[in-house]
Amino acid sequence: MHSGKPLPTINVLACQIEVPVTLTTAARDQHLQSMAARVGSALEQHRQSQPDNPVRLVVLPELSSIDYSRESFEQLQHLAEDLHGPSTDCWRKIATQHNAFIAYSFPRKSDKHYTISVAIIDPTGTVVGVYDKLHLAQYGASMEKEYFQRGENLLVFEIDGLRVAPIICYDIRFPELCRSLAVEHRVDLILHCGAYYRDESFYTWHDFVRTRALENQLHFLSLNRAGKHYGNSLYCPPWVDNEISATHFDEHREDFKTLLIDRTRIEQVREQYAFLHDRLDSY
Repeated sequence: MHSGKPLPTINVLACQIEVPVTLTTAARDQHLQSMAARVGSALEQHRQSQPDNPVRLVVLPELSSIDYSRESFEQLQHLAEDLHGPSTDCWRKIATQHNAFIAYSFPRKSDKHYTISVAIIDPTGTVVGVYDKLHLAQYGASMEKEYFQRGENLLVFEIDGLRVAPIICYDIRFPELCRSLAVEHRVDLILHCGAYYRDESFYTWHDFVRTRALENQLHFLSLNRAGKHYGNSLYCPPWVDNEISATHFDEHREDFKTLLIDRTRIEQVREQYAFLHDRLDSY
């Protein structure tokens, strides 16, 4: 039970956005500018319609700076960036202009290797942290182990009192990760940035989203890119039933949705359904 003091809430702009072929730095940088313009327009529309209820966090899909393909990955020596590259420059402008946090993803280069990364930039334009994908996918349409190295650390950050953590695509298949974020790190919202191609594993994806949200009783945003072979992002609240449902994005097209994330719902669900409290110390 909480003390009666209002619990934190934030608006999140989730951007199911299309990523074109990006085999050159010029194509990548043109895409970044186009993407930033569309995100900026969505933020401005929200500001005009709800001036007293601003967006505090913008979320983009996995590797949103380049297309997910072997052809692009073969060009990582040109397309990968560090934290001083064009992606950070691009999103820093949006963050400061709209007073929002941005979660953006790109292939990161460091010490002669590459990681699939999500960086968080705050409204002052400061990079507050980077998460490198812990689990690399090597099945279906994925070939990540051939080009990337896995990360080693978690990232948890706060927005207005809400605790948020990013994970990336294949990471969702490992329940220990989300359970650790929920129980040990007290996370309220998991940002699951993906590049879910419609291969044989695509149709199990939503089952994992609902399970991770419900078993950990937290907010879970699973954000895919848009396109013919992508789409169908899903946001799941801490509980769903015959009256409360998950939020589905368009099957293929670009889709920008504003989601209200609040800790009150987490408190209510955990009080009513004591899944986490009733866990044993060991099994």
